[in-house]
Amino acid sequence: MNSQQAQILLDLAKRSIRHGLETDSPLKIDTTAFPPEFLEPRATFVTLHKHRQLRGCIGMLKAVRPLAEDIAENAFAAAFRDYRFPPLSADEFEQLEIHLSILTPPEPIVFASEEDLLTQLRAGEDGLTIEEGRRRGTFLPSVWEHLPDPKRFLRHLKQKAGLPADYWSDNLRFYRYRTEVIG
Repeated sequence: MNSQQAQILLDLAKRSIRHGLETDSPLKIDTTAFPPEFLEPRATFVTLHKHRQLRGCIGMLKAVRPLAEDIAENAFAAAFRDYRFPPLSADEFEQLEIHLSILTPPEPIVFASEEDLLTQLRAGEDGLTIEEGRRRGTFLPSVWEHLPDPKRFLRHLKQKAGLPADYWSDNLRFYRYRTEVIG
């Protein structure tokens, strides 16, 4: 994605958050206003920081909406629907840093054991999703900045999915993806 396209998406995220402050709803997308590449289904996450601290992060792991719509919906949700934070106030808006992550399609990882899985992880590059039954969690590649050790990364991801940090089962499934980060 070139810098002009990246700026269009960042502006779209900002407009959706501003619209949310005014109407308590995400910005509705006029598909005729965007180039064709913004109308292809893509999975995205929108991460908000205020003073370098996480302020919200919401996204989709599967591409179910056009890119522009996914950005607008996730920006609104990150600002107003992330259960970890109160809804964004108007006073906070100008202090936000907005980061967009556009995900590649997930690829299943084939592994024989937890040790084998750990050797396959590419620190700093892989986003990782864990699934077992109804439990699921994901870490974007940017989480490696805070958890650079693969073993710790995996332990924290298990906990995020509601599993014990030392849990292991032959029913666990893992998927990797990469992201293009904007912002």
